[in-house]
Amino acid sequence: MTKTQGTIRLTVAQAIVRWLLNQYIEIDGQEVRICGGGFGIFGHGNVPCLGEAIYPHHRDLPLYRGQNEQSMGFAAAAYAKYHLRRRFMFCTASAGPGTANLLTAAALAHANRLPMLMLCGDTFLTRLPDPVLQQLEHFGNPALGLNDAFRAVSRYWDRITHPAQILQSLPAALATMLDPADCGPAFIGLPQDLQGWSYDYPEAFFARRLHRIRRQAPDAAELAEAAAALRAAERPVIVAGGGVQYSGAVVELTAFAEAHGIPVVETIAGRANLLATHPLNTGPIGVTGSDSANAIAGAADVVLAVGTRLQDFTTGSWTVFARDARLIGLNVGRHDAAKHLALPVVGDAKLGLTALTAALGPHRAPESWTARAKSERAAWDAYVAQNVAPGNRPNSYAQAIGVVNALCHPQDRIVTAAGGLPAEVTANWRTLGIGTVDVEFGFSCMGYEIAGGWGARIAQSEAEPERDTIVFVGDGSYLLMNSDIYSAALTGKKLIVLVLDNGGFAVINKLQNNTGQASFNNLIADCPTVASPFAVDFEAHARAMGAMAETVANPAELAKAFQRAKASDRTSVIVMQVDAYEGWTTQGHAWWEVGTPSVSDSEAVRRAHAETEAERVNQRAGI
Repeated sequence: MTKTQGTIRLTVAQAIVRWLLNQYIEIDGQEVRICGGGFGIFGHGNVPCLGEAIYPHHRDLPLYRGQNEQSMGFAAAAYAKYHLRRRFMFCTASAGPGTANLLTAAALAHANRLPMLMLCGDTFLTRLPDPVLQQLEHFGNPALGLNDAFRAVSRYWDRITHPAQILQSLPAALATMLDPADCGPAFIGLPQDLQGWSYDYPEAFFARRLHRIRRQAPDAAELAEAAAALRAAERPVIVAGGGVQYSGAVVELTAFAEAHGIPVVETIAGRANLLATHPLNTGPIGVTGSDSANAIAGAADVVLAVGTRLQDFTTGSWTVFARDARLIGLNVGRHDAAKHLALPVVGDAKLGLTALTAALGPHRAPESWTARAKSERAAWDAYVAQNVAPGNRPNSYAQAIGVVNALCHPQDRIVTAAGGLPAEVTANWRTLGIGTVDVEFGFSCMGYEIAGGWGARIAQSEAEPERDTIVFVGDGSYLLMNSDIYSAALTGKKLIVLVLDNGGFAVINKLQNNTGQASFNNLIADCPTVASPFAVDFEAHARAMGAMAETVANPAELAKAFQRAKASDRTSVIVMQVDAYEGWTTQGHAWWEVGTPSVSDSEAVRRAHAETEAERVNQRAGI
């Protein structure tokens, strides 16, 4: 490193690290570094230069050694979600398969609109040593490589071909990651030779900078039109999505609903916008929702969708809302605000709800409508209480959820993803603390659970180390990706992991049966290529990775084991078998469009197809 007047000579890798160190944001009155550190697995494509650049600063930018690049990306996504997209982690991977492993994680971050910076090795710019180890050769296009695959799963993509380019690329990547509408993963390809090239960078580039996330005020005309529609509504409902939390608009949502007596239903991403006990919380909506929320949504004449992208599990493939209901989309993203011919209100949720409150004045929804929503929720609460209660019946996901719900601290964080658990947690979990539920269903990605739990715990330990991160995971996802139990043990980031073993991919087996088909290739017992089914010793496996572990036979034993895990300072894994066929939550579902065979030799398949198609009459037209 050398200095001249107003410049400093650094390698590209050194300059990237130095720049990251000096980017700050204000959170709750404190200025903190936007980048909380990184997850890294070194290889020949990133260790000589990027590794050298990180090492002198590893106390300020802690680098967590991952076990798998995909799980590193999941952990980074969960970290960003915990921090409500105001902080992010970088992931660094070597050229070749290490970087390729990040693709799924990038897709997850993209679908969930979460910031994550990927600093990945790339092939040599000079091409002098080509073909190099792990290079994909495209004979007619030598510039095309593996890293180009990330264009589809990144909000910002760049390949650095000259040291000066990072003067533009790094700020542009950060601007994307902090943009409330365009937020998502940023990918920067770093050719192996270029990482070590040096350049005289302006010292001003590395000056400490404080960033703020933009709050876009809604257009006055759009607000007025939305207010008029709400004022004319006889049966309005609010659909509260994850964007409410990212905007920091929970207080404004609550105040708006209370001021105007409007029932609130929550999306999967919007779970924990309101406490379960709030009188206007009408429950989760959609395919994995509640009878209460779906009944109110189906009867509503005006739907105010706040901070949601209206995914099919929210809309019941657009059958949950009445065909003639008026949609209002309050969203910072134009693309989301205008979905399905909605009246768009493009702007920040916090500012938009405040402005709508002022525009509506003392107006309130009819008391009879609000009372109906409360009555529907009371009936749903009674069903959930019965559903989660232990009894003389097979073990179920719902029972395990009920045990944890009764014993956890209100600020403990719950993490799950994919399979049957998102539906069961969404339907049965009673929110104890705002923003404490992370159900990854934007990409519905198996393997996120334990890795995401680790990333969430890293973030949680920065703010509230006395609280716990609790992971619900099925046996299928556990077998797909479990190595971050070892990561948690190595780093002292305690997790409580509940492994609920139903003998395979039981929720897809359920879908298979519901579409008239025989069980096939989902439950281990139904795999024709399996020579001898046997049970995995998940307890022994978890112990081998450094966790405390025990197996329990029923919800009563689970409660005692969970209390022991709470009292410990070590990562704990608790295993319980649950029934693959019985114990599912049977109420609260909406229609979900899946492709079914229109022609089949099976009468059961033909009948299921006809039943599925019969529900299409309720599907809303639109775009």
